[in-house]
Amino acid sequence: MSWFDKLVVMTLPLAPKPLVKRFARRYVAGETLEEMLGAVRRLNREGMMATIDVLGEFISHKDEALQAAQQYKTILEAVARERLDANISVKLSQMGLLLDKDLCYDIMSDLVATAARLRNFVRIDMEDSPCTSDTIAIYLRLRKQYDNVGIVLQAYLRRTLGDARDIMRAGAGHFRLCKGIYIEPRQIAFRDHKLINKNYALVLEEMFKNEAYVGIATHNEELVWDAMRLIDQYRLKRDEYEFQMLLGVDEELRSIILDGGHRLRVYVPFGKDWYAYSLRRLKENPSIARHIIKAFFRGLSSRR
Repeated sequence: MSWFDKLVVMTLPLAPKPLVKRFARRYVAGETLEEMLGAVRRLNREGMMATIDVLGEFISHKDEALQAAQQYKTILEAVARERLDANISVKLSQMGLLLDKDLCYDIMSDLVATAARLRNFVRIDMEDSPCTSDTIAIYLRLRKQYDNVGIVLQAYLRRTLGDARDIMRAGAGHFRLCKGIYIEPRQIAFRDHKLINKNYALVLEEMFKNEAYVGIATHNEELVWDAMRLIDQYRLKRDEYEFQMLLGVDEELRSIILDGGHRLRVYVPFGKDWYAYSLRRLKENPSIARHIIKAFFRGLSSRR
C-alpha cells in the first residue's frame, strides 16, 4: 500500500457515516432481513450460492447471544420458505463464547439442530487468535452430533496446518479456508504475503489429499490458479469443493470462476452493525476509499 493510500485509510474514520454508507452498499446487503433476502435472490438468479452473516461480534450479556441466535433462526426459516440456495455463517463471540463456553455450545447446538431440521448448514467463522482453540473445541463437540456444521481456518496462522490435520483425523473435515484479517504477532502468524499464499496452497492441498470439503475463500487470482491446479490434480468433481468470495469484491474474478464451471458462494453480511465491517472492507480497497475522502472534502469546501 502506498503512503497516499495509507493516508486515505487513516482519514476514513473522519468521514460522516451517511457518506461511508453510500459507498459501502456494495459490501453490505442492507440493514434489514428483506434487503438481505433481496441480495441473495439476485445472487441465486445469477448462478451463485450465498452464506449469510448477521453483523456484530462481541457481546456482553447472555440475552444478546440468545437474540442473535434467534435472528439466525429467522433467517434459516426465511431461506427455507423461499427455497434459496444459502446457508449461514456465525461468529462464536456473538453466541457468547467469551461469556460462557458451555452457554455458547448450548446456543450453537440448538442453532445447528434448527438448521438440520430445515436441511441447511452452519459455518462457524474464525476470529482472532485468542478464540482459535475454543472455536475448534466447540466445533469438534458439535460434529459429534451433527454433520451440517463446518469451520473456518486461516492460512496466515502458523498453527493452521496442524489444526487442519487434527480436525480431519477427528472426521470433521468441512472447511472454509481463508487468509485471515486480524492483526496478529509474528510468533503465531506469517506476516509476509508470499509466505501466507504458500501456506494457503500447502494447507489446501493437505485438505484435498484427505478428501475434505473446502470452501476456497480468496480474491487472490494466484491462489485461485493454485486451487484450480489442485482441483485438476486430485480430479475433484464439481460438488466436492466450492469457491467463496465477499459481496462486492472483485466481481470480474467472480465471473471468471463461474464461467470456468466452478461453484461459487458469496458471503452476504447485513445488519445494523454495518459501519465497522464497511470500514474494514474499504481499508482493503483504497481506490474506493479515495472517492469517499474526496466527497468528504468537497462537502467541507462547499460549506465555506
